[in-house]
Amino acid sequence: MTEVVERDRLKTLEATFTELKIAVIKYEHPPLHTCQDADDLNLNRAGVRIKNLFLRDNYGKRHFLLLVPADYQVDLKALSKQRQLSRLGFASSQRLAKYLGVKPGCVSALAVLNDIEQSVTVWVESSLWQAEQFQCHPFFNDQTWVLNKADLERFFEYTDHTPQVIDVPCL
Repeated sequence: MTEVVERDRLKTLEATFTELKIAVIKYEHPPLHTCQDADDLNLNRAGVRIKNLFLRDNYGKRHFLLLVPADYQVDLKALSKQRQLSRLGFASSQRLAKYLGVKPGCVSALAVLNDIEQSVTVWVESSLWQAEQFQCHPFFNDQTWVLNKADLERFFEYTDHTPQVIDVPCL
């Protein structure tokens, strides 16, 4: 995927937000590949920080975008059992590009805009879903956009991704 194609997707995201009348708070910062990177920079941004995990089942047939609080340590084995799935694991960067159209370190709830076939199931940890504002990378990890919960819900509805709010087992 070329930089030009990726930046065009960002324009599409911005146009979608305009169409849906979604206002965001935008922050620019050095690239953040992990939640720890943000901690190291001591960034002060509105909204709840999110750890975004792109998962696949053992057979690679089902894909999941799991949103949890930034400090959460997910027990994938227990989550697999809870959801009655074959072993869950992290999806490859190739699968990430194919299904969500982003690179590692750039995953967020907004990437479901690129999942036009609705191949990815969105799971949101129940404690996270209580927040009123959510931090999301807009396909690139050198920006953070903060959305209100109602706007994020409207975005999910627009993309035809109804999030499943679940209690995610932690280590």
